[in-house]
Amino acid sequence: MTKALGLTLCAALLSGCAWLNGKLIYQPRAGVEATPTQAGLPFTETWIQAADGPRLQAWLIPNASTSPVILLCHGNGGNISHRLLKAKLLRKAGASVLLFDYRGYGRSEGKPTEAGTYADGEAAYAWLRARGVPDSRIVFYGESLGAAVAIDLATRHRVAGLIVESGFTSALDMGRRLFPHLPVSRMIRYRYDNLAKIRRVLTPVLVMHSPDDEIVPFEMGQRLYTAAPDPKTFLELRGTHNEGFIVAAQAYVDALREFLGTPVPAQRYSRRGAAP
Repeated sequence: MTKALGLTLCAALLSGCAWLNGKLIYQPRAGVEATPTQAGLPFTETWIQAADGPRLQAWLIPNASTSPVILLCHGNGGNISHRLLKAKLLRKAGASVLLFDYRGYGRSEGKPTEAGTYADGEAAYAWLRARGVPDSRIVFYGESLGAAVAIDLATRHRVAGLIVESGFTSALDMGRRLFPHLPVSRMIRYRYDNLAKIRRVLTPVLVMHSPDDEIVPFEMGQRLYTAAPDPKTFLELRGTHNEGFIVAAQAYVDALREFLGTPVPAQRYSRRGAAP
């Protein structure tokens, strides 16, 4: 190998490391494209201070004063303005919703890192608690990358529930799947080891995943469910990684209602032909 070739390979490896640890994992969108008002949802905008400095944009979408409050940890792409349909369905299921953007996403300050996303989730949880929302009403909900943040929170706080949608077992497993011929274990510094952490959660768990997920294998969702302590529930979605909750539609909302312990509307019973 010539010196020039060696330098070229080293540069390529370093570039690959940067990509694995940055652009592949975090794909934020600046600004916001819509607000809850445009989706027909009431909301209050607020700013949450992370313990290490960054200010995070957040929207509280209320429901009844006694309803469960879902702390929604979104995936690696876009920002909170791209989760309004999900927020509408969560509200339909009987919950209030706190949407927040990680550092570097939307209008939030800073730059995303693994430790930073965990700190941002912790700050959002602390914001709810400081405003009098008890743990008995808080539910952590994580989609894709956000599953890692929600699972991490659930290892430290005994809340009403943990919902994991399209979650992966670890960043290392995802890296090996995407780049089977690269020494990923030596290249990637972000771990997001959900499989290890979910064994230690302190709350009931609902895992949701689609066999048609083209990004995070269905098998990873099954492994997370198997590792989670009881009580736990598994909902098989339909559709792609980003559309499973949309395709599942009413089954998604009904499963959430059951998990959250919120009543099913009377018309749902009449369609089933059962007494309320």
